[in-house]
Amino acid sequence: MSSQRLGHTLGLCAVVCILIPILAASENRGRVTFKGMAVPGATVAASRDGKTVTAVTDQEGRYTFPDLPDGVWIIQVKMFGFETMQQEMSIAANSMAREWPLTLMSLARIKSEIQVAVAPPKPSPVARPEEAPLKPAKPAPSKSATPAPPSGDDETSQRAADGLLINGSVNNGAASNFGQAAAFGNNRFGGKGLYNGGLGMTLGNSAFDAKPYSLTGQSTPKAGYNRITGMASIGGPVRIPHLLKNGPMFFLGYQWTRNNDASTATSLVPTSTQRSGIFPGTVMDPLTGIAFPGNAIPQNRISPQARALLNYYPLPNFDGNSGYNFQVPLLNPTHQDALQTRLSKTLGRNNQVFGQFSLQRTRADDPSLFGFLDMRNLQGINSGANWTHRFSQRLFLTLGVQFSRMSTRVTPYFADRINVSGAAGISGNNQDPVNWGPPALNFSSGIAGLSDAQSSFNRSQTSGISASMLLTHGAHNIAFGSDARRQQFNYLSQQDPRGTFTFTGAGTGSDFADFLLGTPRTSSIAFGNPDKYFRQTVYDAYLTDDWRINQSITLNAGVRWDYAAPITELQNRLVNLDITPAFTAAAPVLASNPRGGVSGQRYPDSLLRPFKQGFSPRVGLAWRPMAGSSLIVRAGYGVYYDTSVYPSLATRMAQQPPLSTTASVQSSIANPITLANGFSSAASGSSNTIAIDPDFRPGYAQNWQLSVQRDLPGAMQMTATYAGIKGTHAMQAVLPNTYPIGGANSCPACPIGFAYLQSSGNSSREAAQIQLRRRLRGGFTASMQYVFSKSIDNAAALGGPGGASGGQGANGQNQAGAQSAAPLAGLGGLSIAQNWRDTASERSRSSFDQRQLLTAQVQYTSGMGLTGGTFLNGWKGTLLKAWNLATQITAGSGLPQTPVYLAAVEGTGVTGTIRPDYTGAGLYTGAAGRFLNSAAYAAPQPGAWGTAGRNTITGPSQFTLNASMARTFRLTDRFNVDLRLDSVNLLNRVNYTAWNTTVNGAQFGLPAAANAMRSVQTTLRVRF
Repeated sequence: MSSQRLGHTLGLCAVVCILIPILAASENRGRVTFKGMAVPGATVAASRDGKTVTAVTDQEGRYTFPDLPDGVWIIQVKMFGFETMQQEMSIAANSMAREWPLTLMSLARIKSEIQVAVAPPKPSPVARPEEAPLKPAKPAPSKSATPAPPSGDDETSQRAADGLLINGSVNNGAASNFGQAAAFGNNRFGGKGLYNGGLGMTLGNSAFDAKPYSLTGQSTPKAGYNRITGMASIGGPVRIPHLLKNGPMFFLGYQWTRNNDASTATSLVPTSTQRSGIFPGTVMDPLTGIAFPGNAIPQNRISPQARALLNYYPLPNFDGNSGYNFQVPLLNPTHQDALQTRLSKTLGRNNQVFGQFSLQRTRADDPSLFGFLDMRNLQGINSGANWTHRFSQRLFLTLGVQFSRMSTRVTPYFADRINVSGAAGISGNNQDPVNWGPPALNFSSGIAGLSDAQSSFNRSQTSGISASMLLTHGAHNIAFGSDARRQQFNYLSQQDPRGTFTFTGAGTGSDFADFLLGTPRTSSIAFGNPDKYFRQTVYDAYLTDDWRINQSITLNAGVRWDYAAPITELQNRLVNLDITPAFTAAAPVLASNPRGGVSGQRYPDSLLRPFKQGFSPRVGLAWRPMAGSSLIVRAGYGVYYDTSVYPSLATRMAQQPPLSTTASVQSSIANPITLANGFSSAASGSSNTIAIDPDFRPGYAQNWQLSVQRDLPGAMQMTATYAGIKGTHAMQAVLPNTYPIGGANSCPACPIGFAYLQSSGNSSREAAQIQLRRRLRGGFTASMQYVFSKSIDNAAALGGPGGASGGQGANGQNQAGAQSAAPLAGLGGLSIAQNWRDTASERSRSSFDQRQLLTAQVQYTSGMGLTGGTFLNGWKGTLLKAWNLATQITAGSGLPQTPVYLAAVEGTGVTGTIRPDYTGAGLYTGAAGRFLNSAAYAAPQPGAWGTAGRNTITGPSQFTLNASMARTFRLTDRFNVDLRLDSVNLLNRVNYTAWNTTVNGAQFGLPAAANAMRSVQTTLRVRF
């Protein structure tokens, strides 16, 4: 107990962001230019909800924000002598690179800026809430002077000075023809040397990586592998002699990846005595109700279907471990090719166009412990074009078009190879060649489930247009715009065409004995209607006013409207259940016949009524209480809608009777299930497995925050933040008319066996954060952040379709935290409430609730002088200059997990929703080698639901330390060589990801998996 608590104390707080529990992160990049020429040294800042990240453009004028969360950000570009540019942008996974064409200030304004910069300090304006802590940048220092440390209240200047120290003489006034000496790619006359390029390679090898961790302690040979990524890029103006003298600027990049990753698969497989039907414990004969003589199943009673499927199980390769007896190394190869192109052109003084196109292809092999090798192929393109027109210095218009397409093909190992089900004598499932293979087998005792991937060929496509305007009027910066997207989801796949059998030991007392007899407890099947063509239209519009009230207060207020139409199918092949009040009757209703239900209601083609009232007010305030002080107070409030809820709902509605064969049933005296005819029996009791509330609403989250920031002595800065989130209309899933094991069915005539999805859940999260940062000084910079938070909800399905705790970004991407669903059979992995009559009892810690999180980043740079020299002479100076050493440490408490009693819910074929009873025994006082105590739980009492709460187990704490070292070797003005070494999990520390929480399984209390051990990779790049 004490060691477990000590682990929780040392591993501190949450994997989630302070504002939104889990944010989708995307890379945002762009380029700053002046009349088509690169502008190095410009400061680019991205701000949102009081958070600001900054970057400095490189020699090519390019900047990158590698992990911006999806949503609407304010991007601001500053460079002394140029007009400041600012625009609201929607950041998403496929966001296009943006080019920022700067405009020179008038001479009078430049003189004014210089006079202000050299004048005595005055209180500076308060940073905007959406872009804090931005402040006016000071002029760059002379190249011949050593820059003095900037004042503590000017972070933008400090960032510029940081970049100067790290990058040497790159960060200077290089935006004019006199900023840098004429060199390759830098103001060279005569039309030569205008092209920049690079060649690079990233290498990793098994010889430098640690051996994968073994959960069993058994020594497994480490697989040999290589990881190789090649990179090439070139950019410059497009020029064709006598035809195109001053063409657009272009960039072309290509990455070639050939990776292999090693892992260790650990499992429990049947022993040779079990295969022969001999068991150490009592095995009951379900025909007589008494034990088999000698606890041995007669050979003539073993099912021929079970014998056939058993041939795919390997024999144990070690013994002496009650939880595992089989372990093998696996190698996962991945091949990837990626191409990116960009074109930009300034047309006259007031127009600028930008276009980009990217192509990616990925091929991967997915091996399993059974020796099955599945293949995945992914191909995608992403393209877009923007036109920006400047009506005046105060009014800008940007129009854009976007197009993207992605296709994914999965080819299972047995497809067009072996008809496993047919050869074994299993009928009732789909036995088309593409779906050949074994049915899925699940065992409650922890024996490895037999499975293989499902065949699929899915294509998605998005076409969009956007328009935005930026108006500057006095103290107001007003941004408004709109987007429209048409989305296509074309699927050629089926949910469960080979079917699933689950064995719980209900017949003999042993799940594997049930398997040998060929008597599963439940069966589920879902096939038919394989080709589906979904269509959806998404709109949004926004208006924001950034108002500088005075030098101490800035207000940012606006409103956004989001609307995503419920998905329709091109041929109206959608099915829902029309349900009477109290779930006393249900009947299918088809999109092709929207009046076919039991209530007589008329439904739209999507079978879900649209929700068009998605208005989201947002307001932010920044206040400097004392003039001349570094103290800044910020506050903000906003509403965010989750408009990405509909695709997964449509997928489920398209796999329903009468369009397909779908069922999830429990074996009974009236309808006995066997391996031979289990799916035929399921089909005879076929019913819909999903019903969705026709008034289903997209979830939304209300976010609010309050922060205080102040500078401290010693180049330190501290920020304290409180943030809260209230989620509404989160998705809940229940099983109507079900009852506990051993209980009585109170409504025998009521429909049963389907899950009902409704948007009645809610969630809340509160977090306190403190951040301490040391600005770069003397080559050393560091930051530390500690978060204490708590998140609770009553939405068991949160993180699945419609999870609304995290809000939704401006691009329509769901930002809710992902949740690992319980391994349900029959309903595609939905997380379902245990008691359908009492969803309030599901209220508990959210699955992403990591109470404490501590992160620290430390960086040291040895630096070099403005001319490339060092403070040390000779070989010591050459060897030690310009090195960057960085370390990142993350320590967090464990995530919550739910105890599961794996048994069938009465009257359905669903397993995985029932929880055990809590006995009161110590939970974390497990036997040697086990982190949980099996005596803490017992089977639920007959006629009652389990008393153990949802998410009441705290998983393993987390600790990782990553490190890197990098240096740029400046060979000539034309050639630079970048060298970088990265190590993940440098200390080679074992980090378990979760415990096994199936209380009636052999692995209860054992680690379920572990993160990767130490790996090292080297990157070498030549830039010219």
